[in-house]
Amino acid sequence: MNKISLQQAKKLILHKQLLDDSASLQGKDGTYQAIDHLGYVQIDTINIIERAHHVTLNARVDGYRQEHLHQLQKHDRKIFEYWAHAASYLPIKDYRYYISHMQGRRSKYISSWIKGKKHIIDRVKKRVTEEGPLSGSDFEGRNKRKGVWWDWKPEKMALEVLFLRGELMVSERSNFQRIYDLTERVLPQGLDISIPTEREEKSFFIKRALGSMGPATEGDIDRYMHITGRMSKWLKELEESGEISEVSIEGLPKKYYILKEDLPGIDGIAKDGQQKVHLLSPFDNLIILRNRIKEIFDFDYTLECYVPAAERKYGYFSLPILWKGDLVGRLDPKADRKNQQLIINSLFIEKRTANGDEFFAALGKGLKEFATFNKCDEVSLIKTYPAKYGKNIKRHLK
Repeated sequence: MNKISLQQAKKLILHKQLLDDSASLQGKDGTYQAIDHLGYVQIDTINIIERAHHVTLNARVDGYRQEHLHQLQKHDRKIFEYWAHAASYLPIKDYRYYISHMQGRRSKYISSWIKGKKHIIDRVKKRVTEEGPLSGSDFEGRNKRKGVWWDWKPEKMALEVLFLRGELMVSERSNFQRIYDLTERVLPQGLDISIPTEREEKSFFIKRALGSMGPATEGDIDRYMHITGRMSKWLKELEESGEISEVSIEGLPKKYYILKEDLPGIDGIAKDGQQKVHLLSPFDNLIILRNRIKEIFDFDYTLECYVPAAERKYGYFSLPILWKGDLVGRLDPKADRKNQQLIINSLFIEKRTANGDEFFAALGKGLKEFATFNKCDEVSLIKTYPAKYGKNIKRHLK
């Protein structure tokens, strides 16, 4: 079995995650390249700062603008929305590998809801067919019961059922609201929509995940792309065919896999190639698998917006801070758009390596750039832990 050091593993992971500043991604083309390389970018609704998908792409793409996603989805038809790890933007060239998931997509609640609702589903699809792209707001009515799903009117639920089954796609978003259209009117002409065999599908998702993650366990691979099901058989086949290799990471007990093509160049990844401070979304591809990040990067992260306020340690929506190949702290931001001020409610420095002027200067520059990205003119730092670092950080915010 090949053995790699923890440091080699971390460098390869950041390289694969486009976070070692070696990719030189730019503008709209770079935005597509990032989505294509990562396999997916998760969409989220929380907008206390710019939404998660924008933060994820901004961390990797120079000159990223929010409209790039809209252009790639609506006009270029190079990305589409569906469920990967969660609701996500995906490269449309991968569409065929999701068809079997669409055909078999049934949650317990949706299966229960569909019973007796065929007339509603048919009526909604008929309207989209005849009228063109429609959103949930184009239908009247509202459910009386409350909850994540129950609060949706039947027509909105029908749109989601048709979307999950692959009969409708999201043509675009308007003010973050999904606009649905018939799948055949959204897919670009000439796209391969043949259904892959089970082996082709599993092989694709395994290599997709490893190409984005670097060294990963069987569980990591499954949860990154939500392949589901036992994969030992498929991992063994890919190992026997010479496409992937089993590796161990020094000091870690688990068995990892890696693309075989990544092994020869593992020592060639630049040391400390990442000089910028990157602020990562709670849904960033790097940190979405919390146990993996805890084991490899020694960074224990929980998104506390779902935790009662009195029990929060780091804040409502804390962002991990990545610098020089390590996760060194986190901060809890809020964009006060009315006053054009990025408020940092708390900033925690957790690693000893992040206590010098080089880091403080990089952090100050990163915070000012992040403020601009959030359409804010200035940064207001409320609390710093340890408090002794506050003065130095504020000095670099001027």
